[in-house]
Amino acid sequence: MKIIIAPDSFKGSLTALQAAEAIERGVKRALKDKKETQNFTENMIYNGGLPDSDFKCDVEIIKIPMADGGEGTVEALITTLGGKTVTTRTLDPLGREIDSFFGILPDGTAIIEMAAASGLNLIKPGERNPLKTTTYGTGQLIKTALDKGCRKIIIGIGGSATNDGGVGMAQALGVRFLDKQGKEIGFGGGELARIEHIDISDLDSRVKAAQFIVASDVKNVLYGPDGASAVYGPQKGATPEMVDILDKNLKHLADVIKMELGKDISQIPGSGAAGGLGAALMAFLDADMKPGIDIIMDLSDFPEKVKGADLVITGEGSTDFQTMFGKVPFGVAHVAKKYGKPVICISGSLGKGYEKLYDAGITALFSIVNKPMALEEAMEKGGELLEQISENVFRIYFRTGMTK
Repeated sequence: MKIIIAPDSFKGSLTALQAAEAIERGVKRALKDKKETQNFTENMIYNGGLPDSDFKCDVEIIKIPMADGGEGTVEALITTLGGKTVTTRTLDPLGREIDSFFGILPDGTAIIEMAAASGLNLIKPGERNPLKTTTYGTGQLIKTALDKGCRKIIIGIGGSATNDGGVGMAQALGVRFLDKQGKEIGFGGGELARIEHIDISDLDSRVKAAQFIVASDVKNVLYGPDGASAVYGPQKGATPEMVDILDKNLKHLADVIKMELGKDISQIPGSGAAGGLGAALMAFLDADMKPGIDIIMDLSDFPEKVKGADLVITGEGSTDFQTMFGKVPFGVAHVAKKYGKPVICISGSLGKGYEKLYDAGITALFSIVNKPMALEEAMEKGGELLEQISENVFRIYFRTGMTK
């Protein structure tokens, strides 16, 4: 029997690799118990009269940590494909110098998580202010990847703290955004209204020779009711008044880009991802945008591995109706359904509308929470709880002959 374990990270609790290892431990504990008790259950009958002692269950487990472009993308791909992690210094969302990182795969492809430099996880709740936060650090990561000789760069843009339209990223690569006096604007979404001219003459020349791919499952446009500011601004600290300012500023940025660069990126699906970073990556780096889960699956040859498997296990921190919009369990189920493979989803919690995933190809869904507990406790004990529920699920699986 071949089992594929392909979870996303359990945000704030477990990386995708840690989650896969916890599930593996649970599966192995259930299998170990199965083998140890086999001699005592020979009188039990399974599947039309086959004695338990005739039941064969050699299990091969393949761990494929997954990601959708957010935190954990670098670790997921390097774990699966090999390569190395490069540490470097960047500015955080508030312009403070921090240690950051990106990955380089064996073929020289750079894997960047914008969250490693411009992520919401890097600032305290009381510091959240998208009028001030910048993507400059993400641009620094791109520049360092170019310095390392990388000419194919995949950028995951989930988990941002920013709403600056990707202007900070472009500034780090040499683009100058000038006001009426010809002075460069500062950091943050609150500065965009000052832009009168965009000077790309000093844009890093290596950009033209590089291929940029954006990994994101966000389909929002740049501004408007479904835009970056209105939909995601509040979780980054924006008040209703700030949302209005930020939205107008992103529209102004789009108008200037259209006028000076001849590119209309405002209504392209995904342009509003990461507070408009998606728009800037398309406008200044000619980046292609693809669903993050699809990129990870292609690089890891996931469909081919599922094709030869008997069962697929996935999971994430919270599974609900939003999982249908390109998150890891949905992507995993889509592939497994194509090949007729059963899928078990084990997540931190099951929220409103999770039942919709049955039609998407998931066979059964479970939560790791085994008693009333606070979110903090569940996150602290994530690995232990995930291992326990995995063992319980597979005790059923191994003892009912489902693996025959």
